[in-house]
Amino acid sequence: MDTIIEKKKGWRLAFTRKALPFWIGAIVLIFIIYLIASPSRKTFRADKDTLTIGDVKSGEFNDYIRVSGQVQPMVTIQLSPREGGTVEKIILEEGAMVKAGDPILELSNDDLDLQILNSEAELAEKENILRNTMIQMEQQKLSLRQDEATLEIEVQRNKRAYEQQKALYADKLIAKEEYLKAKEDYELSQKKYKLVLDRAVQDSLYRSVEIAQMQDNLSNMRQNMALIRGRKANLTIKSPIDGELGLLDAVLGQSIPAGTRIGQINSVGSYKIEAQIDEHYIDRVVPGLEAEFERQGEKFSAQVRKVYPEVRDGKFQADFKFTETQPENIRTGQTYYLNLQLGQPESAILIPRGAFYQKTGGKWIYVLTKDGSKAVKRNIRIGRQNPQYYEVLEGLEPGEKVITSSYDNFGESDVLVF
Repeated sequence: MDTIIEKKKGWRLAFTRKALPFWIGAIVLIFIIYLIASPSRKTFRADKDTLTIGDVKSGEFNDYIRVSGQVQPMVTIQLSPREGGTVEKIILEEGAMVKAGDPILELSNDDLDLQILNSEAELAEKENILRNTMIQMEQQKLSLRQDEATLEIEVQRNKRAYEQQKALYADKLIAKEEYLKAKEDYELSQKKYKLVLDRAVQDSLYRSVEIAQMQDNLSNMRQNMALIRGRKANLTIKSPIDGELGLLDAVLGQSIPAGTRIGQINSVGSYKIEAQIDEHYIDRVVPGLEAEFERQGEKFSAQVRKVYPEVRDGKFQADFKFTETQPENIRTGQTYYLNLQLGQPESAILIPRGAFYQKTGGKWIYVLTKDGSKAVKRNIRIGRQNPQYYEVLEGLEPGEKVITSSYDNFGESDVLVF
């Protein structure tokens, strides 16, 4: 006979098969509420041994940057020929020590040689013309003196004839016409004599002026000739100062136009450091800032001497001078790494520099939990930086640990589980 099943009542109904759909619905509802209420956090499993972990600490932030610079002579003089020509002889090579006036190379210029010959011929021609002119003037002068002497005698003769005719005419011994003719001849000879004297004076003045002009022209030609011959001397390139021949860009047979840079002379004993600095610091780098560097275990000091205003390829140039001693065996072109001090040291929260900055831009970082089992993403704010540390303005406390190595493999993860 059939068994009568007792019908479940009360709280027992919750464990019946009919209640199962309600249980499933409640669980799904609770899970949905959990997903809505709890934040969405992405997790990445990482190998702790491959990460670089740094300590957050409180210390003194030294505001400096590391820049590289090359040693250059303080004074550099460019070598450029004043006269173009062909390289005939190279007397000194690069790196040679020179004294002021030492010949470095010799050029030849056929056009200049021809110009010198033409100028010499023109000068000789002008000198001949001057000599001939002076001879002609002297001849004219002698001719005038001869005319002067002739007319002077003629005046005396006409004067005697006039006086004789005048006396005879007074005694009524000759006709009046003969008297008047003698008088007119005397007066005419006087006028001729006076004209010759005036002409002699004018010719003398004219000859003096003309000779002076020709002599000035001849003097100018001689000076021009001297200048042209001096240009010949310019075909020998000489050192303008004592120093080192740092560069010589010339080969035998090369044609070099006037004014072309072919080399340079570097002064010896006085050097500077030329550094290229990121344009980010252009407003902070000013003349007078101190810098230091280490060479062969010894520290040296330098100072910003000049800041150039131009920015090229994201960098600007600054020149440094040595404030105390210079390194031994210093050479042009050597590279020095300087620590340029931008400000005074200050107390700050510090974290070591690392590759994480390229990913985060200093806006966030992974901070390890106290047990070290995982790292959580946290927003921070970074201020200044130097080659060793970042200055943390917000978001971290001394004693915490952070991941400073690259974040490229972590994607957008919020939590790193080790």
